[in-house]
Amino acid sequence: MEKVNIAIFVSGSGTNCENLIRHFSGSERVNCALVVSNKTDAYGLVRAERLGVPTAVTPKPELNNFEVMMPLLKKYNIHFVVLAGFLPLVPDFLIEAYPRRIVNIHPALLPKYGGKGMWGHHVHEAVKAAGETETGMTVHYVTPVCDSGEIIAQYRVALSPEDSADDIAAKEHQLEMEHFPQIVEQVIDETFYNI
Repeated sequence: MEKVNIAIFVSGSGTNCENLIRHFSGSERVNCALVVSNKTDAYGLVRAERLGVPTAVTPKPELNNFEVMMPLLKKYNIHFVVLAGFLPLVPDFLIEAYPRRIVNIHPALLPKYGGKGMWGHHVHEAVKAAGETETGMTVHYVTPVCDSGEIIAQYRVALSPEDSADDIAAKEHQLEMEHFPQIVEQVIDETFYNI
């Protein structure tokens, strides 16, 4: 089989995006073919370009336009989509075009601290305010309902009462750096290669 081409969708700094690109560099099965952002100033675009991955900017009107998104993904022969810090809701037509082939990373142990408005520092501040003794990351399939898709994997980290929201963010981000690429690879292997 030809390589599985993935598109990575980002909205911000793109540390997970860069981590994925580096992880799959030289892979015989997976190619990071495109990085898409809804924001022109997303640093994830810079990271991708530095690593030689094509980029595209699709603000909300374009993101929600079938006539824009489907030709773009077809142009790069995209088989699989990874949301790596992507904030907008994915339009239904993309979810229908890529059934169980769009995954998202969320900086909490879903179903806690998910849904509209729960992203980035908002999540970590909520975890701190609730006095949680642990947090973690969740990777899940994307469905039309925000953060409600089937959970693929979760990793946990202990918290102390002294941890600030920034400390919580740093601990959770370490889990993302360590585990996210392997989870994506595992899902792709199971989906396309029956490994």
